[in-house]
Amino acid sequence: MNLGKLGDVVVGTAGDVAGSVVDPKAGLGKLRSAITPRAVALLAGGLLLGYLVARSRRRS
Repeated sequence: MNLGKLGDVVVGTAGDVAGSVVDPKAGLGKLRSAITPRAVALLAGGLLLGYLVARSRRRS
């Protein structure tokens, strides 16, 4: 990902969230189109990694 365009992505995402509040059906449609198996795997991996890091820090 090009870090120079990160701000554009954040602003676009904030706009999508605001639009979802106004029109939930359109927001749900955008969410469905954005969810891919790769995105689900990355999200699950990130959650697992965060859980393991938090668990290891708690025991120390």
